[in-house]
Amino acid sequence: MTIEWQAGRLDSDLEGVGFDTLAVRAGQHRSPEGEHSEAIYPTSSYVFRTAADAAARFAGEVPGNVYSRYTNPTVRAFEERIAALEGAEQAVATSSGMSAILAMVMSLCSAGDHVLVSRSVFGSTISLFEKYLKRFGVQVDYVPLADLDAWAAACKPNTKLLFVESPSNPLAELVDIAALAEIAHAKGALLAVDNCFCTPALQQPLKFGADIVMHSATKYIDGQGRSMGGVLAGSTKLMTEAVGFLRTAGPTLSPFNAWIFLKGLETLRIRMQAHCASALHLAQWLQQQPGIEQVHYSGLPSHPQHELAKRQQSAFGAVVSFEVKGGKEAAWRFIDATRVISITTNLGDTKTTIAHPATTSHGRLSPAERANAGIRDNLIRVAVGLEDLADLQADLARGLAAL
Repeated sequence: MTIEWQAGRLDSDLEGVGFDTLAVRAGQHRSPEGEHSEAIYPTSSYVFRTAADAAARFAGEVPGNVYSRYTNPTVRAFEERIAALEGAEQAVATSSGMSAILAMVMSLCSAGDHVLVSRSVFGSTISLFEKYLKRFGVQVDYVPLADLDAWAAACKPNTKLLFVESPSNPLAELVDIAALAEIAHAKGALLAVDNCFCTPALQQPLKFGADIVMHSATKYIDGQGRSMGGVLAGSTKLMTEAVGFLRTAGPTLSPFNAWIFLKGLETLRIRMQAHCASALHLAQWLQQQPGIEQVHYSGLPSHPQHELAKRQQSAFGAVVSFEVKGGKEAAWRFIDATRVISITTNLGDTKTTIAHPATTSHGRLSPAERANAGIRDNLIRVAVGLEDLADLQADLARGLAAL
């Protein structure tokens, strides 16, 4: 049976709608089948009406699908939804968060360009710059995240890009994004912000002057630990460069994973609100426990950037890191004593996770690099999920008892 296209409304009018409506509906363009949920297009290639049509699409003269390495309807729906939520002109999806960083640097920087990176970034990000990008002539220096004077002083005439995580992993450090954007632009450089910990539900860096925002969609955008993916968002000009890298190098997001992320975005704000509420409670409770030396969470008034977090973010995030008394051995005893929380380095899941950064996510860094990033041997990171709060507190109490 052939379904005939009929006049009438299939897609929603999203002019002037709010964040939560965009999170549910942005980017969806229904087919003549009239599907309510977004369709998955698991195809590698597309059929053209004529040879001239194929030539025009390959040349970029007319819009349309060409090859799923860089054009796929399901992936495009995810990209359009992220762009809407971040307030960007365009977004580009990739196969992972790390491939998003790679695509950004490879599409924007050349040999001889200088990149400034926060010391407080994910361990694999440092490895990417140190072991691979430097090999191809990209100059890299590291700056304390919150020290604006240090950022300004470290800029050189060939500085092309400043890259930060704010909040950082795992210490929840922040930088004044608007002030750092001014420094970058005054030096003729771009500012890119990893917004993974906040998501656009809590923070939108482009509104503070950042040029590019990136995510590991594997984390809170998915929200249930199911799929790998990454995404960049920014101006059409910058994203066109990223598309060129994606087209040539191919770190492509699969249509199925894009569909998973679309479903995750539909509940993003309510999940983040629940994550943050539990994380704040646990951070306040941990701060009162005798076995804890320090709690790293920007929702605490004792956090040095608490007021900045209140200005830049609508809530304080779901990751609580803390240092226990007794070094690595005590940290491992704490982790091993838990019985509900999952011992894994992933975060952004409905399931709460616990990890020892010094020997896992940051374990490939040298002791000096870990010290520069503030990763001590007694540090534990908890990414708070959506379980019953009383059960999570009781499980962390088991860890405390093991100290």
